[in-house]
Amino acid sequence: MLRLTIIILLFTSAPGFSQTKITWETLSDVSFTRKYFEEVDEFLFYPHFGSSVKGLEGKEVYLKGYMLAIEPEEDIYILSRFPFASCFFCGNSGPESIVELKLKPDHPRFRMDQVVTIKGNLKLNQDDINHCNYILEDAEIYDQ
Repeated sequence: MLRLTIIILLFTSAPGFSQTKITWETLSDVSFTRKYFEEVDEFLFYPHFGSSVKGLEGKEVYLKGYMLAIEPEEDIYILSRFPFASCFFCGNSGPESIVELKLKPDHPRFRMDQVVTIKGNLKLNQDDINHCNYILEDAEIYDQ
């Protein structure tokens, strides 16, 4: 009976362990080269993801950072390692310090630089210059 109880507990509690905590250091396992993109007639940073980051692709992860409400009316939000004044867009860090958020519908309103923990499915993006290198899909607030 004890063995059955333990097995039931393991299977019923497994969803709580399905998310992987990542840090900004985790996302720094990337290097960049400059690559020419004809569509914009410019050289841009092209990411080469390391093995630890590649191993997380498609997995549900959670990450704490500063919310950047870029265009809230169009649902464009970025999670940043640094507050807005120090973020990648201001030239104080690299593209690995931001994550694009594809939030689930009916998400709460966010303030600029609000500190939040977000969970979602990690997508790695190398070639679509209209999106960040890191994207969290089906993103939502993570209640720890």
